[in-house]
Amino acid sequence: MDLPSESKMNSEGGEGRPVPPTSLPLQGGATQRKKLSAPRISLSLDQSEDDLGETPDDLDINVDDLDTPDEGDYLDYTDHEMDWEDPTAGGRSGTTETYNTIPTYSAEEERQDGKLWRTVIIGEQEHRINMKIIEPYMRVISHGGYYGNGVNAIIVFAACFLPDSDREDYHEIMENLFLYVISTLELMVAEDYMIVYLNGATPHRRMPGLGWLKKCYQMIDRRLRKNLKSFIILHPSWFIRTILAITKPFISAKFSSKIKYVHNLDELQELIPMDSVQIPECIIRVNSFLQGSEPTAASRTE
Repeated sequence: MDLPSESKMNSEGGEGRPVPPTSLPLQGGATQRKKLSAPRISLSLDQSEDDLGETPDDLDINVDDLDTPDEGDYLDYTDHEMDWEDPTAGGRSGTTETYNTIPTYSAEEERQDGKLWRTVIIGEQEHRINMKIIEPYMRVISHGGYYGNGVNAIIVFAACFLPDSDREDYHEIMENLFLYVISTLELMVAEDYMIVYLNGATPHRRMPGLGWLKKCYQMIDRRLRKNLKSFIILHPSWFIRTILAITKPFISAKFSSKIKYVHNLDELQELIPMDSVQIPECIIRVNSFLQGSEPTAASRTE
């Protein structure tokens, strides 16, 4: 097939190579041709306006006319609660970052911490007592020596050392104090014993509640309830008499028969030896007031 103008040789090209076509036939045959012009390529590193070509007017960008954000358009992170940088770090230079190390727990500190908590067994159940919180009230129970054949213990309970009921931590104190009293009672008692309850000089706000007394009675070991020979109340008030009358349905008749009321220290001395009984100063003043006399040095057993 003979192709017009495509089989001709270029006399200037040399070696008889054919000249590449400069147009392609379109739909209409040989008479309809579209001329394709090759783009101008410049290999020069220096670009001029001619090399870049003309830019349409609607694509002209004026940098001066662009809207830039105002200061108020920026997000302010200075008020955030979490700052990534220390505000005072700018004034320090050459400092190294330090870390808090875990303090060493020495043997002495461990012994001190052991004194703050005491583990006791009451009714085959383990309890922990916060000794720190009851420290000001530990004088509420004390050992008053012995009577009879020398093995019968005297347990003194001073209600004047109980905490005020208007304290915010009152119930926590009384709970730990209850465990302390019961566990101490078991340690002090070997055989028979008696309890001397010092009721005088105790304001109403320090009187133990009915539920607390009932709980003490129920938690006392059966051996302790059986070995209790007498429950002596010094300076009984109308309030304590009412409390004991209300608790009668909860206690046995045998226990009720052990309760004795003593109105002054002289009567108490006729019942038990007073050599080792620690009587608080406030009880001595109340006793002297009820007897209408001033306390003497001999009557002050501290």
